[in-house]
Order: sequence, then C-alpha cells, then structure tokens
Amino acid sequence: MSIARRVAENPLLVLGLGAGASRIEIEREAQKLLGMIELGFAEALTYQTPLGPRARTAELVRASVAALRDPAQRLAAELWLTDGVTAASAPKIEAPRETWADARAILDWGPRPEARGPRPE
Repeated sequence: MSIARRVAENPLLVLGLGAGASRIEIEREAQKLLGMIELGFAEALTYQTPLGPRARTAELVRASVAALRDPAQRLAAELWLTDGVTAASAPKIEAPRETWADARAILDWGPRPEARGPRPE
C-alpha cells in the first residue's frame, strides 16, 4: 500500500476520530456515519485528510471499523495519523550529547573518554 493511500484511507480519518478514541466511540461513530450515508447527508459523504477531501462510502466505513478492531492495524492507523503535524511544525530533534564512546562511563564500566587522554596511534 502506498504512503498516500495509507494516509488518505486511514481508518481514524475515515471515521473522523482521533487516536485516543475508545472502542465504543468507534462503533458509535461508524453506526452514525452509516445511517447518515444511507440517508444521503452531504456532510457524511466526504472526510478530510492531509491530502484533501476524500469520498466516504459505507464499504470504507465498514472496512475502517474492521481494521480498528485488530490491535495491530489500530496501532498502524494511530502511527500514520498525522493530526495536522507538518514538517514545519514538527519538533526539532537534537542529537544526544553522549557518544557510543561514552557508553562505558555512563554504565559505570570504565572512565569517561576525556579522562583517558589521547589515543595511541
């Protein structure tokens, strides 16, 4: 499955729910959407994604609920959910200060590298 499809067909986006939605909330929202789709309500026929609006069908709602019932697929859906995070707003990750050379000292397995002096060549 392509990345664009994973994002656009994320079960949580299809149902319009956040990553913290409970199982009961998922089931209720799916039943509500299925009823609205059956009655032809315009607001139920599309859903928003980071890639723009997409068509919501009864089959897509049913597939989304089925996917969220499986713990592995639910986790994948939660991980792929972007919640509006863009590259510009993503937090900056700083490199750790310690290096692998410091690992022995951090674990108290020996002196810190700067205490050893220069390396022999």
